Amino acid sequence: MRVYLLAVLLLVISFTGHTQDSESGGQFKRLGNWEVHYIAFPSTFIQPSVAKAYGVVRNENKALINVSVLATDKAKTAQQVQISGFAKNLLGNKKPLTFKQVVEGDAIYYLTQLDYYNEDVYRFELSIQQGNEHQTLKFQQKFYVD
Repeated sequence: MRVYLLAVLLLVISFTGHTQDSESGGQFKRLGNWEVHYIAFPSTFIQPSVAKAYGVVRNENKALINVSVLATDKAKTAQQVQISGFAKNLLGNKKPLTFKQVVEGDAIYYLTQLDYYNEDVYRFELSIQQGNEHQTLKFQQKFYVD
């Protein structure tokens, strides 16, 4: 199943064109000792069988947000962290986000979903913590109903 999710995420990243690291084509931010990879996209982009396996609701008005945290060392080791946060639309309405951890072998993902309307823009602010290390990830995403 891990291969399916990774393939879907790579496909989505290639279509979004939003990258923070133009050399590798990845969408991530370097925060402290971490490389925080993130993506937000319509839940209908994933296949029904993959959605079912991960407990993701597929709906034209529901986004899937995926975050993974890697160490900045050569091995890029996946990190177990606590993630919390919110998404705020342009009117200032906040929606709390609750992440679910998915562990598959050496990979660790944090998934959550967000309801939206066509052309909604959300600003995400995520608090990532591991022991005494604390970082904040901020990004913005515009969503379209497909």
